[in-house]
Amino acid sequence: MDILSNLVLSWGDPWLIFLTAAGTLAGIYVGAIPGLSVTMATSILISFTFKWQVNEALALIVGVFMGGVYGGSRTAILLNIPGAPSAIATAIEGYPMAQKGEAGEAIGLTTIMSVFGGFVGIIALALFAPVISNFAIMFNSRDYLLLGLIGILLVGTLSGESFAKGAFAGALGVLIGMVGLDPMTAEGRFTFGSVTLMGGIPYVAAMIGFFGVAEGLVQLHNLDLPAVKQKIDRIIPKFSDVKKHFWLAMRASGIGTIIGALPGTGGDIAALLAYDDAKRMTKNPEVPFGEGAKEGLIAPEAANNAAVGGSFIPMLTLGIPGDAVTAVIIGALFIHGLKPGPLLLIETPHLFWFIVGNLALANIFLLIFGLSGIKVFTKIVECPKAILIPLIFVLSAVGTYAIQNNPSHVYWMLGFGVFGYFLKTYNYQVGPVILGVILGPMMDSNYRRAMIGARGDVGTFFWDFVSHPISLILSIAFLLMMISQTPLWPFLKRIIGRQGKQT
Repeated sequence: MDILSNLVLSWGDPWLIFLTAAGTLAGIYVGAIPGLSVTMATSILISFTFKWQVNEALALIVGVFMGGVYGGSRTAILLNIPGAPSAIATAIEGYPMAQKGEAGEAIGLTTIMSVFGGFVGIIALALFAPVISNFAIMFNSRDYLLLGLIGILLVGTLSGESFAKGAFAGALGVLIGMVGLDPMTAEGRFTFGSVTLMGGIPYVAAMIGFFGVAEGLVQLHNLDLPAVKQKIDRIIPKFSDVKKHFWLAMRASGIGTIIGALPGTGGDIAALLAYDDAKRMTKNPEVPFGEGAKEGLIAPEAANNAAVGGSFIPMLTLGIPGDAVTAVIIGALFIHGLKPGPLLLIETPHLFWFIVGNLALANIFLLIFGLSGIKVFTKIVECPKAILIPLIFVLSAVGTYAIQNNPSHVYWMLGFGVFGYFLKTYNYQVGPVILGVILGPMMDSNYRRAMIGARGDVGTFFWDFVSHPISLILSIAFLLMMISQTPLWPFLKRIIGRQGKQT
């Protein structure tokens, strides 16, 4: 069979079409429920599909993956509770739009841009898989460490006007993420002799607590305010908006594809980097960032769905998972007797093109399901707060408990919820805390590997940051970001501006 036949194989089989559609729809709703992750859903599916034909299993799993990445934006916009970490930036701009009665427009815009980003990632997978995978494998531990440090600095931009508060919140998240057993020595860190803390603090419980419970506690001050009537007369965004932000979506999709292709990163970091890029590059937004800027919705949503296609690149060409979900999919491929890696494109090229075609089919179903059912979803925010807030608490508790059926996770969620309430009271953003929890362990493990690679010599360790091209570029970016947050930055800009005028 030729490439085209394998590419459209799932498009002509009614059973594969149904499995892809069912997986996409299920993924949207799984992704929208805080505490239910796409990784968990994919893991469960493998136990049900290991006796299926490989095409059938992949059709269902790919649909869940594509739908789940998008689904987190629904509750992020309507309730300020990201269904997944990749939707944290979406909540920053989407929730203010819902508070203005523009939830329908926000969901419609995120749907269109998610589909757009998804297709960019898929096209990159089809055309540039060998090239991008060769670039991705050039990244080593020190480069991932720099990416983590840049991410921690970026969370400061999510904190509104105060970079210091954002950096503090991000550092606090890193501290929380360090709790548990040391991954290399198995010694307890910040456990205070507690056996429970040796397993670490579940970041999903922290995410639900900081966003769901904390937001519910904040809204208790506004019980008497009438619910905002949502405008749902226009769901499909205006063509002028799509045209105006086309290059922003393209740039964000490129960021998502490249970050997704870096092993171990995924849509979380891609959405963060794209949001920061949009915030820096947009000179005159119609609405300020943090108050419902459309640019702040477009960039992270295009990026995290583009990262789906990108994450398949190292998995299929190198046998290295791009994120947690593709790590599970690798296991599924091994169960079916396949070997992801450099020989996959040589021994089973039909499988590669089937996955590409199935991702495209799932993306089309994402457009259909994403633009339907919005009226039902928007009714959530029109509920009286006396009903909605207890419902948020119940769903948060159920979602947290469902992760590992562990009651202690619910206690963690409640504790972080109260802590998050006080942070919000003193104008600290909770988004940087969660991002710090996620990035902290990655930074820790890669720092240790980089130091081992330098044989413990500090001089060699720092020399490596400037003696390799990728590390040098990332180091310069890190230093520029540091300087840009100091009083020295405006002074340097004035000097550069004067020199430019003189020349």
